[in-house]
Amino acid sequence: MTTTATPPAAPSAPGPAAAAPAARGRGRVALRRFAANRNAVTGAAVLLLLFLLAFAGPHLTHWSHTDIDYGALREAPSADHWWGTNRIGQDVYAQVLHGLQKSLLIGLLTALTATVLASLVGACAGYFGGWTDRIMTFFIDLLLVFPAFLIIAIVSPRLRDSGWIVFVGLLAVFGWMITARVVRSMTRSLREREFVRAAQLMGVHPLRIIVRHILPNVSSFLIVDATIAVGGAVMSETGLSYFGFGVQPPDVSLGTLIADGSDAALTYPWMFFFAAGLLVVFVLAVNFLGDGLRDALDPTAGHHRTRRRRRRNGKPDDRAAR
Repeated sequence: MTTTATPPAAPSAPGPAAAAPAARGRGRVALRRFAANRNAVTGAAVLLLLFLLAFAGPHLTHWSHTDIDYGALREAPSADHWWGTNRIGQDVYAQVLHGLQKSLLIGLLTALTATVLASLVGACAGYFGGWTDRIMTFFIDLLLVFPAFLIIAIVSPRLRDSGWIVFVGLLAVFGWMITARVVRSMTRSLREREFVRAAQLMGVHPLRIIVRHILPNVSSFLIVDATIAVGGAVMSETGLSYFGFGVQPPDVSLGTLIADGSDAALTYPWMFFFAAGLLVVFVLAVNFLGDGLRDALDPTAGHHRTRRRRRRNGKPDDRAAR
């Protein structure tokens, strides 16, 4: 009696059930790296406090940003007006928090819009190649040549009646090109990977491949870039509003408040330094958070920075020691 040996079954490719635990494992590792970074945790905590201050702080006082106290013109901080009043008797605390709220909204919406636009254009240009890549790259390079600040300064006065949402659109239109070029380069390398080739052979639609396979693999870069872009958008809004090209009266933002209080910065410092101080704290917190996210999602960045720091301090490199 003969027995026939059954050949061992070929190992099956890991499916979604195996990929999900791996993704959760990477997420836990990134979270641990982020929690170990003091600057990143500090930046995240400060940003959370700023958002709470901007959206919950106005409910702690009975003054609105439009109320005027004619008996307290340029009054120093007191029990009635916690951060003083401006030249026409408006409460600085209410004004600054409303301006912070508007600047945060503009920064978040601008960064989100620019990141979505950059990811789609860059991924399509890098994946399809050919004439699609040439046309999109030419359009990106063309927008990079235009002086964004000058164009927004010319266009925004003609759109004053349209509200601040149109201003967000202007900032986003001129804030996505560099990110798109990076996403394009990353996509050109990803389209040669095995999982993309397998999806193409299975007849998956190109747009589905971009959304399901390309963009998730560049998401770490997009998250870090979007975080830092929030700070850049707030700075752009502040600069344009300072010169009168951004948020228009009677609405206020940090830029308009800094512009209004700059002349009285030495004589009535509360009219200037509260708004300017919150802007500086916000930008620093965003930079700390962005650096922490980059180190957590891309561990090689932190290793390179540690090695450079060790060389500056005169300590031997770990790899050289081995």
